[in-house]
Amino acid sequence: MAVYVIIDISVREQAAQADYAQYIEKVGPIVEEYGGRYLARGGKITPVAGDWKPERIILIEFPSSNHVAQWWNSPEYKAIAGLRERSTLARAIIVEGCSEST
Repeated sequence: MAVYVIIDISVREQAAQADYAQYIEKVGPIVEEYGGRYLARGGKITPVAGDWKPERIILIEFPSSNHVAQWWNSPEYKAIAGLRERSTLARAIIVEGCSEST
């Protein structure tokens, strides 16, 4: 069953832009290597309920939660994770997709 990683991310300060740009450049191929596919990556956000006002949303589809764990814990991702951690405030969740019968 497909799973989705939803990330709400905001860049900490202008000085951090270079680290974040470097992270963005490197993370895509790593996501793809572990079976991930970007469905949304920072497009226009239109709130429809509540007071949630994210700066940037990233939505990544993976074939399974095992694929997510392999990506998140991979040496390739760990090598660049510091760029994201230094430059952003991020919240991330994993959501299971619907089965064909639901």
